[in-house]
Amino acid sequence: MNATERPCTIDELNAVFLSRQIADGERALVGANVPVPRAGVLLAHLHHGPNMIVMLAHTRTNLYDEPVLPDFASLTDWRQSRWAESQYIHYEVFDAFDKITDLFAVGALQIDPYGNANLIGVGDDYRQLKFRGPGAVGTPSAATSIGRYYLYVASHDRRIFVERCDFVSTFGWGEGGDHRKRLGFPGGGPRFCITPLCIFDFEEQSKRMRLHSLHPGVSVDDVLRNTGFEPIVPAHVPQTEPPTEEELRLLRGRVDPGGILRRRERAG
Repeated sequence: MNATERPCTIDELNAVFLSRQIADGERALVGANVPVPRAGVLLAHLHHGPNMIVMLAHTRTNLYDEPVLPDFASLTDWRQSRWAESQYIHYEVFDAFDKITDLFAVGALQIDPYGNANLIGVGDDYRQLKFRGPGAVGTPSAATSIGRYYLYVASHDRRIFVERCDFVSTFGWGEGGDHRKRLGFPGGGPRFCITPLCIFDFEEQSKRMRLHSLHPGVSVDDVLRNTGFEPIVPAHVPQTEPPTEEELRLLRGRVDPGGILRRRERAG
């Protein structure tokens, strides 16, 4: 069976969706431990963004002519420096993210109806958390200064999608409406929230989370049953657009040859 004939997985579907949000010439920040957003950024670069600048951990680079993009283990994996056109010191950009990138993707332990997200931990008392996360890792500065960003979670359930986050490390649309503007934040806030069940966007006026598309085999009831608040549900919710043959060819042949995104079940 040809590689592109194998059914698309949920992770591949989500990576392709993210890639389509990124335009040629943009600067995109890539994290190392989030395979789906990483694949989405790199796919955009190889598919339609030859002039993109990829912020690959501590380097600025262009990988368009690289035949296959190997995996790397962490933000400090020295192997990625082979492609560097220049490097920067990570801690020096925490207050200047808008100077180095146009967008980024970030995960979360919790997300509320307005896209505020928590990477700190779960529990009422910071000194005795029920579960401790990786920490803010620069997201407070990034989320309030970069032009736009995308939320991504590898699971979709009521523990993640909550009415109120225990802590907020990634500021979304705050209390909704023009809250970001009133606070004077220059960045544009979250555009989409990408999950294994669906894609959410944010309603233009209220900035409340809204169902944008459903993944194959998923119903509106499936999403509502696994979400701890009531998102806005339009009268018609389309199915998430599947990858093209060319997108799958690049994704499986150059971006993810090891098949990390094919380890979970197929879409539909």
